[in-house]
Order: sequence, then structure tokens, then C-alpha cells
Amino acid sequence: MMRDLLTFLVGSAILLWLSRKAIVKPGRHGFYRFFAWEGILALLVLNHEPWGESPLSPHQIVSWLLMLGSILLVAHGYAVLKEEGKAGEQREDTALYDFEKTTKLVDCGVFAYIRHPMYASLLALAWGAFFQDPGWAGGAIASLTSFFLFLTAKADEQECLQFFGPAYADYMKRTRMFLPWLI
Repeated sequence: MMRDLLTFLVGSAILLWLSRKAIVKPGRHGFYRFFAWEGILALLVLNHEPWGESPLSPHQIVSWLLMLGSILLVAHGYAVLKEEGKAGEQREDTALYDFEKTTKLVDCGVFAYIRHPMYASLLALAWGAFFQDPGWAGGAIASLTSFFLFLTAKADEQECLQFFGPAYADYMKRTRMFLPWLI
């Protein structure tokens, strides 16, 4: 119990340091993302003990599939964003990480289907951590994390609309937020 609390506090300190530029800008996507990361950290700490105990149980199979999907989404999304996004100093926002400072609208690869593969990855990670040991507390945390990821995506879309204008509005009509053809 004490080790879990210490792990959460140290993890929170790291997340706070990584989010230090964004956390002071409420309403921006990085502000909400910090709270989503906190939720994921809480889920990982809460549900870490049963990992691998019953690897063929239905809920752990769902968990591992979600976590695998999370890894694939973030890896592909980051690679496409880095390659196609043409990150540059034209996006002077100090709250953005360098790879987020895209100057070209990315609409290929996974971005041809969903606008937020990185946040979809975090959703899959959160629910994957939940399904390691499903329970009421974990369900509440996963739901709250999902809400913060939704707020993150909505704020990010407003920022992209400001930077890319009508091209991003057209892109929003062609794609879904997190799941192709659904959400």
C-alpha cells in the first residue's frame, strides 16, 4: 500500500514536470491531457498486482488486446505525425511538445480515419489497465480518464481549427474522433 502511494506520487511528480508548460493554460488540450495521464497512472497503480496471474481469463485477454492496440496506435500515429506534420516554429505555442507543432495538416495513415490516434491510444491503455482487474473504483477512474481524453480532443480540435482553418473543418467532416466510422 505504501509502495503504491509512493509510486503514484513519484509518477505524478514526473507527469507534472512533463506537463509544466501546459498545466498553467486551463482550457488547452495539454491541461486536460495531464488529468488523463493522472487517471492512467492511477489505474496502473491500482491494478498492477493481478497482471499475468490469469493471462487467459476473458478480462485479461481484453486487457492485453487493448494494450497492444494502444502500442500500435501510438507508434503508428507518432511516426506519421513526425514524418508528415512538418513540425516547425510557426506554431509558437510553448505548451506544445515539439512533435505537436505541426504546420501541415496530417490526413494520411491512421489520421485518414481518426483525428486523435494518440488519445485513442491513451483510451485503450486506460481501459486495458482497467480490465486487468475490473472493479468499481477502476471503472470510475477509467470513465473519468475517458472524459478528460474527450475534453483533450475537443480542445485540440479548437486549437487546430484556429491554426489550419477551413481545411481542418473539412478534415473533421471526413474522420471520427477516436474510432473509425463510429466515434
